[in-house]
Amino acid sequence: MQSGPVKTMRQALNEALFQEMARDASVFVIGEDVGRHGGARGVSKGLWDRFGASRVIDTPISEMAIAGICSGAAMSGLRPVAEVYIGDIILYMADSIVTTAARLYFSTEGRVKAPYVIRGADGGRPDGGPHQDTFASWFAHVPGIKVVIPSTPADAKGLLTSAIRDDNPVIFLEPHRLYDDVGPVPEGEYTVPIGRADVRAPGSDVTVVTVGQCVKLALEAREHWAPRGVSVEVVDLRSLRPLDVTTIRESVAKTGRLVVAHEGWASYGIGAEIVASVCEPPHVLLRAPAVRVGTLETHIPASHVLASAILPSVERIDVAISQVMACASSVTA
Repeated sequence: MQSGPVKTMRQALNEALFQEMARDASVFVIGEDVGRHGGARGVSKGLWDRFGASRVIDTPISEMAIAGICSGAAMSGLRPVAEVYIGDIILYMADSIVTTAARLYFSTEGRVKAPYVIRGADGGRPDGGPHQDTFASWFAHVPGIKVVIPSTPADAKGLLTSAIRDDNPVIFLEPHRLYDDVGPVPEGEYTVPIGRADVRAPGSDVTVVTVGQCVKLALEAREHWAPRGVSVEVVDLRSLRPLDVTTIRESVAKTGRLVVAHEGWASYGIGAEIVASVCEPPHVLLRAPAVRVGTLETHIPASHVLASAILPSVERIDVAISQVMACASSVTA
C-alpha cells in the first residue's frame, strides 16, 4: 500500500518531471505547447518558469522533427523528454524511433545509446473522436524500445522517473481517462522498476492480466464476482516491453484461468503474447481456454455511444470471466 499526499496522475507526472530536471541538468522537455502553456494536459505546467526556454522547448507542429531531435540529443549525451498531444500521433515518429533509436545500441556494439522518453495521452476517452486508437502493441513488438503504461498516480511518478533514467528509448503512454484519478504518491525521489508487474488485487479462481485504463475496469469487475464466491486476481502489467512473464505465469499457475484485457485491437495484440506465455513449455498452466478482451475489430467512431460499445468495458470483462469459469466448471465436471 502506497503512502503519501493524495494527488492526481497529472500532478504525479508533473512532480516526476520537476524532480528529474532539478536532479539532472541533461534532462530537458520538448514538444508542442510544453512551455508557457504547460502542455496539452498540464503535465509540464510550471517547468518553463523554473527551468527556462533552453530546457523547456516549444516546437512547431512536426512530430517527425521532435523525434529526430530526441535521437540526436540523446546520442549527444542529453536526456530528452518529448510530449505528444495524442498517442496515435506517435506513428509520425515511428521512422526515427524504430529505424534509428531502437537499433542504435545494437548497431554500434554498445558504443552509442539513445536515452529518451516520448510521453503523452493515449487510448479511449469520451470526447476523443477518431483519436482514440492505441499503438502500444506495435511498438512493443520492436526490440530496443520499452513501452510503459501506468494505471495509478504513484506508478505514474515512479515509472516516469525510471523511464527518464533508462538508457533506452521509452514510449510512455498515459491513459486519457486516468489523468484526474487520485491516489497517494510517495514524496521525494521515487522509482518503480520498468518490467515488473504488480498484483493489484489477489485472487485464487481466475487471473485478469491487464494494463492502463483496463486495470480500473478489471478491479470493478472483480467486485461483481466476489459476492458470487469467485476470487479474481488482477495483474497490472505496467509495461508491455519488457513483459513480466514470471508474474503472469505465477498467477495463472495458481488460478488456472486467464482473461487478458487491454485497449487496442485484440488480434496481433499484447493479449496474444500473454496467452502464449502461459501455453508454452515447460508447463501447461491453463485449466480452461483463455479469453482476450480488446478493442473490437474496427476503427473507433466519433460517436461516444458507439465508441463505448467498441472499447473494452467492465461488462465485457464480466462476460470473459463468465466464459472461463463456465469452461473450467465443465472440464472439472
